[in-house]
Amino acid sequence: MEAYYNCLHCMNRNVRILTKDGGVHEGTIVNVDQQNVYLKKGAGKRVTTSAFYPSPYPYSYGGREEILTLSLFTLLAIALI
Repeated sequence: MEAYYNCLHCMNRNVRILTKDGGVHEGTIVNVDQQNVYLKKGAGKRVTTSAFYPSPYPYSYGGREEILTLSLFTLLAIALI
């Protein structure tokens, strides 16, 4: 539950997310629910960690940015950048 509230606090802000598997990802939190956080990656930033996958999230950012879905259970830390 702590990860959920931390993500809510960081909504619409640039963050760096560290995951339990050692992944580091930067972007803007565009939504959070009880299981997932949705991270908008900037143009040209691609995800290579298999724990992340493009989301069917209903927002469109002109195809230049990517929305990733990350399980709240994999979060280790969130930092504002």
